[in-house]
Amino acid sequence: MAEIQKRKQQVGPKHRPMSSMGSGEKAENLGGTLKKLGKYLEKYKLMMTLVVITAIASTIFNIISPNLLGNATDVIVDGLMSQTGIDFGKFGQIILILVVMYGVSFIFSIIQGFIMASVSQDVTYTMRRQISEKIDRLPLRYFDTKNHGDLQSRVVNDIETINQSLSQSLTQMITSVITIIGIIVMMVRISFIMTIAAMLVLPFSIVVIRFIVSKSQKHFKSQQNSLASVNGHVEEMFKGQSIVKAFNKEQESQAKFDTINEELYESAWKSQYLSGAMMPIVAFIGNLGYVVVCILGGYLAINGRITIGNIQAFIQYVRNFNQPISQVANIVNLLQSTAAAAERVFDFLEEDEEEDAFDLGKLVENSSITEDTRRGIRGNVRFNHVSFGYKQDEPVIKDFSFDAKAGDTIAIVGPTGAGKTTLVKLLLRYYELNAGTIEIDGKDIKEYSRQDLRELFGMVLQDTWLFNGTIFDNIRYGKEDATREEVIAAAKAANVHHHIETLPEGYDLVLNEESSNISQGQKQLLTIARAMLADSPITILDEATSSVDTRTERHIQTAMDKLMKNRTSFVIAHRLSTIKDADTILVIDQGNIVEQGTHNELLAKKGFYEKLYNSQFEE
Repeated sequence: MAEIQKRKQQVGPKHRPMSSMGSGEKAENLGGTLKKLGKYLEKYKLMMTLVVITAIASTIFNIISPNLLGNATDVIVDGLMSQTGIDFGKFGQIILILVVMYGVSFIFSIIQGFIMASVSQDVTYTMRRQISEKIDRLPLRYFDTKNHGDLQSRVVNDIETINQSLSQSLTQMITSVITIIGIIVMMVRISFIMTIAAMLVLPFSIVVIRFIVSKSQKHFKSQQNSLASVNGHVEEMFKGQSIVKAFNKEQESQAKFDTINEELYESAWKSQYLSGAMMPIVAFIGNLGYVVVCILGGYLAINGRITIGNIQAFIQYVRNFNQPISQVANIVNLLQSTAAAAERVFDFLEEDEEEDAFDLGKLVENSSITEDTRRGIRGNVRFNHVSFGYKQDEPVIKDFSFDAKAGDTIAIVGPTGAGKTTLVKLLLRYYELNAGTIEIDGKDIKEYSRQDLRELFGMVLQDTWLFNGTIFDNIRYGKEDATREEVIAAAKAANVHHHIETLPEGYDLVLNEESSNISQGQKQLLTIARAMLADSPITILDEATSSVDTRTERHIQTAMDKLMKNRTSFVIAHRLSTIKDADTILVIDQGNIVEQGTHNELLAKKGFYEKLYNSQFEE
């Protein structure tokens, strides 16, 4: 237990993890998946050994108890049939032994349950942490093509299935197998003939189990895929509820959900019905064996070949024998679900990562960008014959070249889809170039680690991402060791300090999940304050004023002017009126620079820029 607590302390609070799943699909590689899962348990060999020992001990005591009860029955029968009467001393001794054995068995069961709960929780804790870290190491290409609901299903449903299997099914499998072996041994000791009679039904149970499992596997897979689709649709509709209502699309949304839900219902009903039918069918077959044993036992007792107590014990063993067989059948079914869930988790963990992906545990230790180094970056940026496409045969940026001088403000304008935001993503190495190079102060950005490279940039985006936390913590996100005085200074520089002071709890106000308890303008100013606090040598502003009113835009523009002062700044502009004072304006169309110059120079050319500019003021 100390080992588990130690590991959790090492992980620390920064790596906190992100409904229980029903039966899952069949794993494509059952053996390989279980082997990978077994590696998570290797470090708990001592604890797992203790679980096995306690499970065996607990099971043995339970196996012996029917035999002792049979002996107690024989003491009573012998006493009633003899003139000496019942030997209560011997009877009491047997009962005392039984009570002690049941008590010890109970204690062992509690111990093994406690250990397995601890191990399973630690394993799933580790998996969730690994998934959380994996998300940060995956390239953006991965998220461009994946459903968020599917990822949530892996983090929540699949890992919970693994947790339940480790905490319950593993010990049940151990105890069930030991129980079956032990009961067979005890039954043979009582009567070999009766044991053979009882075992005749076993092949029928195995055949039935195999048949049901084979029929239910395809429904398990369909169920899990449908569950992921339901998760994705619900998340999508929850986030876009205002848009759904605005366009009166409630019926369409409900119709789509009904279709997906119907698919989940059909697959879940069939898989659950088939797996649920397994135990009663096995129990029915077991009852047939129970009848055979009763008839044969009566015949042997009449002929004096077995005692009444032995018959009673044997019948109890037969009854107990069916239960572990049913449990094994159910666990085998659940293991398929567990293996399928684990396979989905491992598939995600084995996705290709970015080259030089972040190691979240070593970000600070490995960083070569010190405060002095950052201040030493002048901010000269060169795009040298850059080409890029999200698909290899569909280029978005074509042979793009440009030099940005240190301290300049570079505005990037152009129609939707021209490649403006793509340039920024390439600058931050969100994607790798197809051809060409990008340099900062003459150094290829590939020579920086991604961590070090992104330390050089401060960003303010159109999508004002704020997390569920205090305003203070959201601003300090740009510099986690900042003091309160530094945070307030950054807020003042961003013209948002006054707004914060008017809020009910000021800097300690907790933003809700959608940050809907502050205005859109306040959100944007907070992101500017966050960038100011980061104090990076290069700034990126991606249409940062496109979603606010004109009055708020002026406040934001003033804050951005302060942010861009003495920094190389790339401004992606939607409203061309906001970039009149830029040192250079790049006009991009279909991935190429079609014009460049100052605002007045471009208007004088009466070309593409003039048309863009005038189109915003035609009225």
